[in-house]
Amino acid sequence: MNHLLLEIQDASTALATAPHKDMSLFELLWKGGPVMIPIILLSFIAVYVFVERFITVRKALKHDANLIPAIKDQIHAGNLKAAKTLCERENTPTSRVVAKGLTRVGRPLKEIEASMENTGKLEMARLEKRIPVLAIVSGAAPMFGFLGTVIGMMIAFNDIAAQGNVDIKGIADGINVKMVTSASGLIVGIVAFFGYNILTIMVQKAVNQMETASLDFIEILEEPAV
Repeated sequence: MNHLLLEIQDASTALATAPHKDMSLFELLWKGGPVMIPIILLSFIAVYVFVERFITVRKALKHDANLIPAIKDQIHAGNLKAAKTLCERENTPTSRVVAKGLTRVGRPLKEIEASMENTGKLEMARLEKRIPVLAIVSGAAPMFGFLGTVIGMMIAFNDIAAQGNVDIKGIADGINVKMVTSASGLIVGIVAFFGYNILTIMVQKAVNQMETASLDFIEILEEPAV
């Protein structure tokens, strides 16, 4: 036992003092093994979904605060067609919800509210499209990373059992390389997690805009005619 401990200590000292060959990022990822393939694919998917949804939702948030007052003036003037034109010109989820209400003017308020609410749900579904993919990536990427590390550890210990001796340097190098999969998976998972929450907050802001515009529009219709 003492002899084995001395061998381990000597090997550890040699490993610490031996010159270490720096590997490029590509070489490090390549040595992570086949498990790196799904992790890299998940990273590309996460980046694409985040960028595409971020641009879409950000565009949806560009709501003109003067839209409702302008529509109010047109309604009081009895010019519904001009009010609809204002909504079509803005072309945002909020304006489309209000436009739906304009098409129902003259009907009971409950029916108008229900129609606008249904349109709002459709707009919300469009904004949330593909965002759940980021939640899947944030959970799947770390699991793939841990799987790669576990497989690497199993292979390393299987080699030790087959060879019947302990090569500390070989074990350390092997484990170091296989830990790349865990680190990569965690990085991709963390990025996807933050991306998911950022987009969720942005979508909720868009929903609040639609709800506020809907309430303001209903209040306009409830105002007594002058």
